[in-house]
Amino acid sequence: MSDLPVVVVGAGPQGLAAAAHLVERGQDVVVLERGESAAAAVSEWGHVRLFSGWPELVDAAAQRLLEGTGWIAPAEGYPTGREWVDLYLAPLATALGDHVRTSTTVTGIARAGRDRVVDSGRRDAVFTVHTVGADGREGRIAARAVLDASGTWATPGPAGADGLSALGERAAGDRISYRIPDDVSALAGTHVLVVGAGNSAAHAVLRLTELARTEPETRVTWVLRRGGVGSVFGGGDGDGLPQRAALGVRARRAMEKGLVDVVTAFRVAELRADADADGVTAVAGDGREIPGIAHVFALTGFRPDTSFLSELRIDLDPALEAVAGIAAEIDPNIHSCGSVGATGARELVQPEPGFFIVGAKSYGRAPTFLALTGYEQVRSVAAHLAGDHEAAALNELALPSTGVCGGSGDFDAAGESCCAAPVLQIGARPVVVG
Repeated sequence: MSDLPVVVVGAGPQGLAAAAHLVERGQDVVVLERGESAAAAVSEWGHVRLFSGWPELVDAAAQRLLEGTGWIAPAEGYPTGREWVDLYLAPLATALGDHVRTSTTVTGIARAGRDRVVDSGRRDAVFTVHTVGADGREGRIAARAVLDASGTWATPGPAGADGLSALGERAAGDRISYRIPDDVSALAGTHVLVVGAGNSAAHAVLRLTELARTEPETRVTWVLRRGGVGSVFGGGDGDGLPQRAALGVRARRAMEKGLVDVVTAFRVAELRADADADGVTAVAGDGREIPGIAHVFALTGFRPDTSFLSELRIDLDPALEAVAGIAAEIDPNIHSCGSVGATGARELVQPEPGFFIVGAKSYGRAPTFLALTGYEQVRSVAAHLAGDHEAAALNELALPSTGVCGGSGDFDAAGESCCAAPVLQIGARPVVVG
């Protein structure tokens, strides 16, 4: 089995970093990316500026590999997603060369010759990774270990507050977007609804309020499921990521200037077509209505796709869908205040030896992830797979404070929520934070 490669699913920031660590340790690795190019998901939100600065966005092993090609690491500044790809992720994929295979979708992972039920000889059976290419041709790759770094970008949450699509949400699909907007000029003079309490929602609100400044007929309504706005606007001076703090400050100012109407404790139950078919009405579970909406931005987070893991024995938290070994550390119902430790191979271990879920997907539905965390995860897992268990057990991560408290635990609270000490979280998902 030792002559087989490690297969990494996903050529995003963590998948490429994992490959760099494995190559550095002399391990054979194959990275499978369903997009036409590496970091395809990041490219889709290329217009968004990250909260993390360049030093936090470059993995150490990746930097060592790149410097061997004459690459010079950007020293300072906060890149957009597009700049992150152009100046770091794309060059890294090029440096990894044939280790990265694009336009290859993983459709299933299993133990060779054994479905999930079979115990006999399971631990000694190699992994078999089933794939399909852009031309529809199916394939199989035998692997000694597999890292799932596929992220959560492809599975956004719905507008519906109960985790399912609201009534009428599917029918109104042409009026709903689940990504941070770039060009919003087509919405000038209309009523736009933003659903969500995180950084993605704040980004969308600010883009729309910029439009409202130049096109006064534009109306922006921001609905929050939770009862208060305290944690929505960030940690201010207590935030270890200044750009994240600035986002919250700008969002609060937009509200104070009347550029956006904020409605709290509004849990969308239905998106009903208006009688004139010119828009939709958002209906909350308590009967409140917001009519005349031309477009909805549903920015309620992301969730992992585990469909291609159906024949593996995996251990996920039943609420967060996060790796069970780290769920208690990142559960927003528990850790609205407090600290989150680094996670490595020991915490990420699964019932299938040699299989790991890393990166944003390891956090499931928890909205608290930074690229730094993923880099530490893959460093530790690569060391473990190379047999360097001492390095795998090291904790080489220091995380920035958020300066804000209040997660799902204060979901129904009507007032502001804060702590005396800043919370040490893993930030928001890389789409916004980096």
